[in-house]
Amino acid sequence: MSTIKKHSKYKNTGILFELLVRQVTSDMMSNQDSKSVSIIKKFFKGTEMSKEYGLYNTIINAPKLSEGKAESLINVVLEQSKKLQKEKLNKEKYNLIREIKKHYDVENFFKAKIDNYKLSAAIYTLIESTNDRSYTDTKTIVVNKLTILEHVTKELMTESKIEKKAVEEFMKEDKDIRILAYKILVEKFNTQYNILSDDQKQILKEYINNISDTKQLKVFLNNKIEQVKSEIEKLVPKIDDKITTIKINEVLNLIQPISERKSIKEDNLVSLMQYYELVKEIKLSLK
Repeated sequence: MSTIKKHSKYKNTGILFELLVRQVTSDMMSNQDSKSVSIIKKFFKGTEMSKEYGLYNTIINAPKLSEGKAESLINVVLEQSKKLQKEKLNKEKYNLIREIKKHYDVENFFKAKIDNYKLSAAIYTLIESTNDRSYTDTKTIVVNKLTILEHVTKELMTESKIEKKAVEEFMKEDKDIRILAYKILVEKFNTQYNILSDDQKQILKEYINNISDTKQLKVFLNNKIEQVKSEIEKLVPKIDDKITTIKINEVLNLIQPISERKSIKEDNLVSLMQYYELVKEIKLSLK
């Protein structure tokens, strides 16, 4: 069973660097020779810690990006973090804390306020969770990734975006987790549409199982779009009410395949589910 990876400011490279810089400032203002200067040079120049700090810096100082580009940035940082020599990195952190203890009161040293504390904590926890599968849990990944996305996109994450991210992370997991994700989606759409049809359930299954294979998923969704449009077209002549017929024909004009140039969005899934819901409603009205 996986557990949540807890944040540790004693191991957070971003926070350690910021605290050392603050200590340099504090020492200089007190007209003292700052030991932090030599500590920074020793541990943040040509070391594994310097490489990891570079990853923190990439996110912290990132310009405003779209959500898609922000996701790509996070993924690159996580991939680069996997290349770090973990044993060497952990040893450097251990020696750094030991060095700090030699020259400063540790309790007071770590009391200093860090402006980007929440962001640095999110980066640390996400990197640690990514590189140590035994400590990974979906909730941890989602919460920390959203914190980083908010910072890079400069936009607050809405409830719908949070829900979407949670489902996406579930989909990346193994078969049992994907089954759970399917159940979550079914429950979500059941509350909107009462009971899902077999076609709607099939759409949800394909969406979950092939989320990483966008080409195959797009072919499947476009086939379903074509099928549901054809089914509605066959039902239209059976409808007696002229106003209803006009409205449904307007809907038919909106049913278009997903362009090869466009990426698949949750809106595509929702629209397709709604088209099949329309089929159910038409059939009920014809009884």
